[in-house]
Amino acid sequence: MIVSKKDSQKVAEILLSINAVKLQPYNFFTWSSGQKSPIYCDNRIILSHIKKRKIITDLLSFYIRQEFKSIDCVAGVATGAIAYGIMVASKLNYPFVYVRGEAKRHGRQNQIEGYLKPHSNVVVVEDLISTGQSSINAISTIEKSGAMVNGLISIFNYNLSNIKKINTPYVSLCDYNTLINLAIKKNMISEDEKAILLKWQENHLS
Repeated sequence: MIVSKKDSQKVAEILLSINAVKLQPYNFFTWSSGQKSPIYCDNRIILSHIKKRKIITDLLSFYIRQEFKSIDCVAGVATGAIAYGIMVASKLNYPFVYVRGEAKRHGRQNQIEGYLKPHSNVVVVEDLISTGQSSINAISTIEKSGAMVNGLISIFNYNLSNIKKINTPYVSLCDYNTLINLAIKKNMISEDEKAILLKWQENHLS
């Protein structure tokens, strides 16, 4: 589910204005997975912009309150969502934990960092979602610990993920299509470039 059109466009405006999202239809980026992409989103850049960081934190908090009930804890997915998860947990006065991609091989060998009370109702915070696999893994890890995941929220969604695979209520502040349409409106890309961007998305739908 996407949030209100007004809020989604507000987030898209932020992402484009600070170059947190870059579009290169003729010079693809290489993601850490090795996948080639005409778009690159780095939401950590928002953290350096105080007013914009507050807007994002406020929106995440608002939609968590509105969409997800009986929450006891906020969980950020490492590493990109740790900072946002902490800020949201502080604003909403919830405990915070974060979930690693895999358990540490030393010390306590934790995969969930922090104290997650058994049977807690958890909302998972992601900075962005591509295929959705990291979210699925985080949800599975939390539920295997004995807690319940009541919701998932992200700042940005590439619209590549098969949401049916994520068996929990889900909200994103902004998505690929909203951002592309705003980039066209602001004359940041041409119609030909938009066609390349949408074709890439179509070819990578999971």
